[in-house]
Amino acid sequence: MIYFDNAATTLHKPHEVIEAVVHAMTTAGNASRGTHTGSLAASRTVYETRKKIADFFHCSRADHVIFTSNSTEALNIAICGTLGKGDHIISTDLEHNSVLRPLYHLEEQGASLTFLSANKKGCIDYDDFKRSIKPNTKAIVCTHASNLTGNVLDIERIGRIAKAHNLLFIVDASQSAGCIEINMETMNIDILCFTGHKGLLGPQGTGGLCIHESVEIRPFKHGGSGIHSYEKGQPQAYPARLEAGTLNSHGIAGLCVAINYINTITIPVIAKKEQELLWHFYKGICNIPEIHIYGDFDTKERAAILSLNIEGYDSGTVSDLLSQEYDIATRPGAHCAPRMHQALGTTETGAVRFSFSSFNTMEEVETAIQALKELVE
Repeated sequence: MIYFDNAATTLHKPHEVIEAVVHAMTTAGNASRGTHTGSLAASRTVYETRKKIADFFHCSRADHVIFTSNSTEALNIAICGTLGKGDHIISTDLEHNSVLRPLYHLEEQGASLTFLSANKKGCIDYDDFKRSIKPNTKAIVCTHASNLTGNVLDIERIGRIAKAHNLLFIVDASQSAGCIEINMETMNIDILCFTGHKGLLGPQGTGGLCIHESVEIRPFKHGGSGIHSYEKGQPQAYPARLEAGTLNSHGIAGLCVAINYINTITIPVIAKKEQELLWHFYKGICNIPEIHIYGDFDTKERAAILSLNIEGYDSGTVSDLLSQEYDIATRPGAHCAPRMHQALGTTETGAVRFSFSSFNTMEEVETAIQALKELVE
């Protein structure tokens, strides 16, 4: 199978990631739940991974790295744990439902929302952030890169706006972590939410938040923490404050090794490979009249994502044909990005998404180009 659905999850992982998970499953006990060798092994792995992730994203404190099962959980913790009734929140049309649905939930509780409109290329006007600020505006919540168009937002620019107006800045890095350099300090990010199973090349069931030391988040879950067991409330110190229950030590072990892999190869090298694949694909199909490509390809900085439609075909039909006749895996439909589809005018048809990984090859891209040409004919 030629796998071009890496924006959903990376299928091809470094072999050392798989080995680390298997090893952890035979050696790791429950982190922070004892002093025997199994528990200590899990605790050491969890701490080592916290430290590596803090360094990776330039988070000032390792104990402010919180592990979750994915970025959806991380975003719920960040959004619902810092915002509430009476607060005004600014977001964008580029967002995934992992951002939208928590925000809509807050709206039902009495918060108010402003979404910056995207144009037909999926781009926003950055001046709209300033124009949207109200006396009760508390936060800007936005994605780093669209999971539908691949458009990348200038997070550093948005961060400056947030800092200048004393706003909380929450960033969804689901499509950028591991593929684009992220520096929480220089980008003025207060809470960075990430998942482990996409660009970070780790296992599914891993993700987390990196939290600036000045930010306080209300506990989202309440339960076992391994410490302060006689207290009625959740411990207030990070990370236990937001990590009720048993951690996925097996998956975290894989994520730890995945970070090592990325640090060894380096993000610039990984990004260069992904961009070469993306742009070769784009140039191979951009002049085919029947193919409609979405997103802003006038800018070079973008995630390795390209969504398209073939005139006269539903996106599901095209994706099925690619799978059945060419063994090419893509993602059709709405991609959990309803506002972006509304902006692009693709609510009815959806779109076929190709998303590339550094594990893909130029030969696979050539096969996909030829397959689309044959489908058009």
